[in-house]
Amino acid sequence: MEWSIQEIARKAGTTSRTLRHYGDLGLLTPSRIGSNGYRYYDQDALVRLQRILLLRELGLSLPAIRDVLEGQRDTAVALRAHLRLLEQEQARIGRQIASVRTTLHKTEEGKELMAEEMFDGFDHTAHEREVTERWGRSAYEEGDRWWRSLGEEGKKAFLDEHEAIARDWGRAREAGAGPGGEQAQDIARRHCAWLSTTAAPSRSYVIGLGEMYAADPRFGKNYDRYGDGTAAFVRDALTIYAEHRLSD
Repeated sequence: MEWSIQEIARKAGTTSRTLRHYGDLGLLTPSRIGSNGYRYYDQDALVRLQRILLLRELGLSLPAIRDVLEGQRDTAVALRAHLRLLEQEQARIGRQIASVRTTLHKTEEGKELMAEEMFDGFDHTAHEREVTERWGRSAYEEGDRWWRSLGEEGKKAFLDEHEAIARDWGRAREAGAGPGGEQAQDIARRHCAWLSTTAAPSRSYVIGLGEMYAADPRFGKNYDRYGDGTAAFVRDALTIYAEHRLSD
């Protein structure tokens, strides 16, 4: 049995563009390509895609995933390892749920809150490895210091600003705006200003970030939830903005 690229993308909660990107990187080869140019995937390809998505959820970069897949030829052994990691993640999420319940209960009862209870299971450094691999250790450390310095109100304001930008990206795409048009380029300007936490972002940084939005479902979902194809629209608009307005 085999499935088309559109069927697999829908079932896996990703996009055809992402699957083609995985194919271009040698991560996921289709079992065959039809005369119409469509890519089809068999059961072995589906198992491999599941492993790729599991590793992405665990925070591995695409080059790291390729190394893992090449080094693990025994699928059953690899899936058992994935299962152990997922169980660890399940336990961490369980601690988060318990932490929030404790905070809610103590808040309602007017009891004193304990920091170690409130933040059990939370980890703001979840993307440390990926940021370090993409942009260097100093970039991660600088961003980490900046994030810690914000305070709760500053963090909320930062996240709220991104939410507003993401929503406007979706509205612009739905309205038929072109990525190089005035509306999209104004949102791109705001997006780059939002990225300017410690310094103005470079051209290559913004272009690379846009590519990541479109290729990586973990980041793309922040935009595609405002309409399929929004992450790709963001990538195209940011690329145009960076090429004309930013420097390295």
